[in-house]
Amino acid sequence: MTFTELPLADEVLDALDAMRFTTCTPIQEQSIPPIIEGRDLLGVAQTGTGKTAAYLLPILSKLSSGDYPQNHTNCLIMCPTRELAQQIDQQVEAFSYYMPVSGVAVYGGNDGIRYEQEKNGLRLGADIVTATPGRLLSHIATGNVDLSQLSFFVLDEADRMLDMGFYDDIIKIVALLPKERQTILFSATMPQNIQTLAKTILTDPVEIKIAVAKPVEKIHQMAYVCYEPMKDKILINLLTKEQMDRVILFVSSKLKVKEITRMLKMRKIDAECMHSDLTQAERDEIMLRFKNRHISILVATDIVARGIDIDDIQTVINYDVPRDGEDYIHRIGRTARANREGEAITLVSPSDIVYMQRIERLMEREIEKPQLPEGCGESPEYKVARGGRSGKDRGKSGKNRHGRHGGNRSNAPEGTHKNGELAKKHKSNAKSQNQPANPENQGMTTPSKTKKRRHKSKNKPSANVEPQTPKE
Repeated sequence: MTFTELPLADEVLDALDAMRFTTCTPIQEQSIPPIIEGRDLLGVAQTGTGKTAAYLLPILSKLSSGDYPQNHTNCLIMCPTRELAQQIDQQVEAFSYYMPVSGVAVYGGNDGIRYEQEKNGLRLGADIVTATPGRLLSHIATGNVDLSQLSFFVLDEADRMLDMGFYDDIIKIVALLPKERQTILFSATMPQNIQTLAKTILTDPVEIKIAVAKPVEKIHQMAYVCYEPMKDKILINLLTKEQMDRVILFVSSKLKVKEITRMLKMRKIDAECMHSDLTQAERDEIMLRFKNRHISILVATDIVARGIDIDDIQTVINYDVPRDGEDYIHRIGRTARANREGEAITLVSPSDIVYMQRIERLMEREIEKPQLPEGCGESPEYKVARGGRSGKDRGKSGKNRHGRHGGNRSNAPEGTHKNGELAKKHKSNAKSQNQPANPENQGMTTPSKTKKRRHKSKNKPSANVEPQTPKE
């Protein structure tokens, strides 16, 4: 279906035409009509399927009618991270290019000047406010924002917000909103806590669920089965001998992000990290350097990486196996974009085998498991033992250098054989553990200068707009 077949405002269609967006993604095709009808909506779809446009386009179309209060906030969009807030705000600006609609992004981790800019935008009554929960509550506490006239409330990446502990903040904000409003909730997954939240804030919602897309065929997936102590050596071997460039390295925690980045820098490997302890200015600087190829390797967690929007990633490395199969698909989907080829490598310790096997079942395929690089030792058996313990590795209990109990980083020497000899020496209680891609920034132009600008304060649409076909 094309956008012109949907009941969108002419101003919105003009912006889409200028950016050469013509065809809807499934989530857009199914979401836009009920939102225009005024229905609450619960949408479940992967990141990268066009969810932001699925709610922004109909909301902007309704705001274009002029039937909403002037100089008041009419739409509040909540999201988990500052990077995503910036990205959504850029899309608001792009899609509303031919409309007299104003927007402001509100997020923490910045300086006093930025806070004053946010305060001024809120007090002037920006039509669309995109915010992270903590920062918005700060503005609410100081009386900088009036939500009494709100008509639209959107929760984007709701599962990530709950993972980050924002449930209570969300409920506090919901309590301040008018009861007569349209509420839209989008999530990449549907765990029990999301179902509970949906029942709390939605009224008779339309439910739309888009099946998790399998990774594109151009991603070459591999899994190195190894003992925990081997991971650093394998990682260094891959990054140096394979001369990898344009790499995102996913790690399970902020502490490990810092630690692994330090380890790589000590070995003269060009790496930088993204974590929540950095200021916004520092994070923006790192992202700019990475996009401009001044940094080869970016080390990040899932949550921070949600705001990363780069088309030319060549390799994704999972230092730790994600516990959720959909998170794995989201991670590796950051490579092989723009019809390029890409590589996804996962380091699988014995305690992670059970999670890797779940991922394989989800994708309905077995991931290639090559021999470890030369000099890195022998792989443990890729098998989940009874009682949830994996492989034949049974290292002694205790903290490894990442501070986790039950790991085998210091217990499994290199050269361990698959025949179980290590199991005789080391016993412990170690716990077990397509639609064609069309890039976000491809084939897009800003509106022609010959078109009449309808709001002189607007800037040209940003290139960082929501993807129009699934790819993550």
